[in-house]
Amino acid sequence: MIRQDSEGEVPLFHEDESTFRKKKSNIKHPLACFFHLFFRTSAILIYLFCEFLSRSFIANMVTIILLLSCDFWTVKNVTGRLLVGLRWWNHIDEDGRSHWMFESRSESSKNVVSNSDSRIFWFGLIVCPVFWFFFVFTSLFSFNIKWLAVVIMGVVLQWANLYGYVRCKVGSGTKLKNMATNYFGFKLFKKVVNQQERP
Repeated sequence: MIRQDSEGEVPLFHEDESTFRKKKSNIKHPLACFFHLFFRTSAILIYLFCEFLSRSFIANMVTIILLLSCDFWTVKNVTGRLLVGLRWWNHIDEDGRSHWMFESRSESSKNVVSNSDSRIFWFGLIVCPVFWFFFVFTSLFSFNIKWLAVVIMGVVLQWANLYGYVRCKVGSGTKLKNMATNYFGFKLFKKVVNQQERP
């Protein structure tokens, strides 16, 4: 935890440098943060620079799909639980019906989640799917159809994790709808108040 005071970020007299650095570094799970970003950024970088790495389309495609699959598994089963206290999965009941489960930590245990870990998790989860979505358009417009299956796989796997964790964070679909309604209602109310205040 970082101590906030008016004198800035300096160690106090009774703290040594190592203790102060440990407090300043608020990442509780550095290995999980590394692998959360490693697989997804590696897949993007290999997609961008694959022509320089290997001339074999099959080798590049298999490498990217393996990285995307490792990313999907890691984010879904490990980093979501460790970094933000969320998890989602599919459960098949005795009748053979599929149920999607979205869980989040209870309010009392949320203090074990670090703000730095949470920022890294959501940053990686939101930014990387945007790249794959952009790659779909670039492969379509450049008529590079052979890469279309790979970029669609990237979109599907990364957007599935994004959707699952957003559902975990905000709850059920009705809660998500209520949040959107409240947000737009608040914006409309603010706009009306601002127009009324103008002479």
